[in-house]
Amino acid sequence: MTPIAELDCAIPPMTDGEIAVINLESARRRSWSKFFENPTRDNVAGTVVEHEQLTLQFVGDVLALDRVDLLAAQLVQADAASARAMLIQAQVASMGHRFSEARQYLVQAEIGGAPTADVDRLRLSIDQACGSNLDNVLDARRRIASENHALEDFVALGSLLADLQDFTVADRTYKEALRAYQDVSPFPVAGVCFQLGVLWGELAREPDLCVAAQWYQRAIAVLPMYTKARVHLAEIYSSDGSLDDAEALLRPIVTVGDPEVDWRLADVLAAQGKFEESEARMSMARSGFDSLLERHLLAFADHGAEFYAGSGNDCRRALQLARINADNRPTRRALEQARNIAVSIDDAGAALELPSVAARR
Repeated sequence: MTPIAELDCAIPPMTDGEIAVINLESARRRSWSKFFENPTRDNVAGTVVEHEQLTLQFVGDVLALDRVDLLAAQLVQADAASARAMLIQAQVASMGHRFSEARQYLVQAEIGGAPTADVDRLRLSIDQACGSNLDNVLDARRRIASENHALEDFVALGSLLADLQDFTVADRTYKEALRAYQDVSPFPVAGVCFQLGVLWGELAREPDLCVAAQWYQRAIAVLPMYTKARVHLAEIYSSDGSLDDAEALLRPIVTVGDPEVDWRLADVLAAQGKFEESEARMSMARSGFDSLLERHLLAFADHGAEFYAGSGNDCRRALQLARINADNRPTRRALEQARNIAVSIDDAGAALELPSVAARR
């Protein structure tokens, strides 16, 4: 792994990343125990969802989505009609990218008297995820970041600016998030570093893989088992022929259950000539994606489309998944993915239709 370069933004001192993951797992189990004892107690259900979101985002444990679906089902039985329960249902649906369902729960939560700030915050996130009302979302994001000067608010603004292709300002906003951080948890800092890696490695009109790699390295230095950061950095290493480095990044995270890890490792192994193990890993990746898409179609439609358009070798299915994703959240990135897959399989009708949808939006 190459040395981490100076990227004009200091990382504040914080809890060791490996200890933080252990602490998160302990806290997650404790919150579940409290939920099972009394699902309606205080904000115990919300705490469980928060812990599971962190586990999904940073550890890559895709079973977190199954667990929060279980929580939602049990909460309905215990506290069916309360505004608090409706708000939790909206959060869980949003985690699974079931945005239409989440909006319906938000309406019920609002009618039931849920705190306006909580409803507005989640509605804003859903609008941003779906590419809806973006002028209003941008105004709100700027106002909130200016008022609160908090890391999470700068991150949300930076993400929106990246979606709107204002990459330089997005970069500046993410770095402002790091400067504003005053806590010791490594999760938010690792998340910002990861977003900066994605910004310059995938979203920018002229990607800079060297800068992207440095940000991914920084994310991993802060949080060593950050699955997404390891996968993205492994892709960069693979692209420049550093196959041993890519393999070393992926091997420690094969047990987390994310099929993308098996997919990327299979590609690395194939490039190294280790074809038997590569085939076994690719089989596991295909089985993993099939299972996830059956249980959580909307949450993994975009990743499934990327897999089947590439090593999964089923472009028709890739286009089907990409269109499902674009229908669910017709953002620029989702529509571009669907169009690119349509072009790759010479589906002229879809290739022409999707840019017109994007232009209308």
